[in-house]
Order: sequence, then structure tokens, then C-alpha cells
Amino acid sequence: MTARRLHSDQGQTLAIYIWLTGILLFVAFAFFAFAQAASARNGAQSAADAAALAAAQDARAELVDGLELSIGGGDDWLDWLAGDKVTGVGARDAANALAAENDSTVVGLGATEVNGYPGFRVEIETTYTVGDSIIPGTESQHAKADATAIVRPRCDVAPSAEPEKSVEFECDGGEAFEIDPEDFELGDLPDASVLFSVHLAD
Repeated sequence: MTARRLHSDQGQTLAIYIWLTGILLFVAFAFFAFAQAASARNGAQSAADAAALAAAQDARAELVDGLELSIGGGDDWLDWLAGDKVTGVGARDAANALAAENDSTVVGLGATEVNGYPGFRVEIETTYTVGDSIIPGTESQHAKADATAIVRPRCDVAPSAEPEKSVEFECDGGEAFEIDPEDFELGDLPDASVLFSVHLAD
């Protein structure tokens, strides 16, 4: 083999090496870009879940407060116990607060119903961007996500129950309670989590 032939083979090998290195670098940057995007999406979904749950938890607190005030003061307290009185007046503020804690902003919030249970659908957008990558535009792209959370009553009352009389009812887990409007004081209600559950909709 002549020196010229050896030099030619080395030149071809170097060119192939540079070409393969370039491909590997491109693939590595592409994977990095997809990882950035996935991380942003996961962060956005976590923020949406937290904001939706916050809105529903605020509605649960509203139900418990309304239930407590209505017992003995009217005939609609069973409607509060059934979860029929949700207005969501403080839901947006609660969702905004949790979204902000997760570096996101609520861009949409609406009352909804899932399987007969009241809830809230929240849409958020991250305040941070996906970041610089080999994919054009990601440096200014914000991740978006949505989630729905519901408030589900955990207690069953007999259809024949009369709200002006003593009412017995059983909640999930076998816990039983009795409310007598004639002998009720603030603070007599069980914990909010016993009366209503809050969870993300499937």
C-alpha cells in the first residue's frame, strides 16, 4: 500500500467520523429538546391538577359553611348536604393561588358536572417557556394543560327525611351521624372530608 493510498483512507475515515459525530450530536440535542418539552408538559399538568383541586376544595368549604348556617335556619340544609348548593364564588381565587405557586396562570375556569357531581375545569399556562432548543420557537412557547376536579357528597340521607326534624345519615366508611335542627350548635358537624370528598375527575 502506497503512502498516498493510506493518506486517502485516513481522509475518508475522518470524514465518516465527523459525519457520524454530527448525527449523534443532532440526535442528542433532539432528545434534549423532547425532554424539555416533556418536563414543561408535566409541570403544566401538575399545576392544572393543583389549581382544579384548589377550586373544588374551596367549593367544599363553601358547602360546609352553608350547611352549618342553614341547619335550624331553613328547610334547605339537606340540599347543602347533597352538594346541590355549590356556587364556586371563591373557586377562581383559590385556583389562581395554587397556579401561581406552580409558576402558572389560570387562563380558563368554569363550573362543570361529572357523573352528577359538581366540579370545576381549569385551564392553565405556565409562566416559564419550554426553553431554547434545536426546535425553532420553543424559547417563547409556554406549556398548557387542563384538569377537572369534583366535589362528591359522601353521606346518604333517606328520601323521606324531613329537614325540620332530627335526621340520621350514614357516610362512606360506615360512620353514622344525627343532626337535630332543634339542638344544633356551630361546630357540631364532622370534618369536611367526612362529608365531601374532593378528587380529580377520571
